[in-house]
Amino acid sequence: MTHTLEVAQIARSIARTLALNEDLTEAIALGHDLGHTPFGHTGEAALDEVLAELAQEKRFPGAPVKFNHAKQSLRVVEELEYEGAGLNLCWETRDGILGHSGSHMPATLEGQIVRTADRIAYINHDIDDALRAGVLSEADVPTEFCAILGSNAPERITTLVQDMIETSAGKDCIELSPAVKEAMLGLRSFLFKNVYLSPRAKAEEPKAKNLVKALFIYYIDNLDEVPLEYRHRQSKAEQQDSEVEHIQSCIDFVAGMTDRYALRLYKDLFVPASWHL
Repeated sequence: MTHTLEVAQIARSIARTLALNEDLTEAIALGHDLGHTPFGHTGEAALDEVLAELAQEKRFPGAPVKFNHAKQSLRVVEELEYEGAGLNLCWETRDGILGHSGSHMPATLEGQIVRTADRIAYINHDIDDALRAGVLSEADVPTEFCAILGSNAPERITTLVQDMIETSAGKDCIELSPAVKEAMLGLRSFLFKNVYLSPRAKAEEPKAKNLVKALFIYYIDNLDEVPLEYRHRQSKAEQQDSEVEHIQSCIDFVAGMTDRYALRLYKDLFVPASWHL
């Protein structure tokens, strides 16, 4: 929620200054991560892996073989919300949600703003989180990037927003100047190496992956325990294939969980009641 609001705030500020559609920009930003699994990208990787394993086993022919949170975000607004009727969003909003990451580039300038605002928000927020957690120290953050962007999150966000506005004004695409873009991507690479893929972070990752996989496999084997609202929210094409419907119901249910709900459910299902704290 915090990340989504940060993206919406950054993106709307840019859209306002460039005289673009603020409401469209905010709608894309608010919907861009609706399809994220518990534990973020770690949970996304877990679902992707378990679907690939099921495909290799040929247990459910025709069922989905990959999971992507951007596509799931689009599915949430098109298929799952409003009791299965979808939110009736305009094409531009749905295109922006789908294109906020990955290879699909949004067709609108508003969607392109959200795509870059997403990176601006998570890069700076994750640096602050890593500093508070003691994973990084101020001295660890590369000075060559700070010299261009700023020494703290507010300064870096201001630099990135102003540069995007100045570089994109009057153009038919949203972009950053080469130096600022290189610095932002440099910080992103630094985070991957020293935070996201660090031994400390990777040590906990298997636990989160195993939890998500265990819940998913449990509900595949116990479909009757998936809430009815998920079993009834299938597209017409999926209703014609019970195996696709079976898997998709479990995907929708597990992907829609929060971290805390997934942890609580895992404890209820797999930890003896006498051991609960």
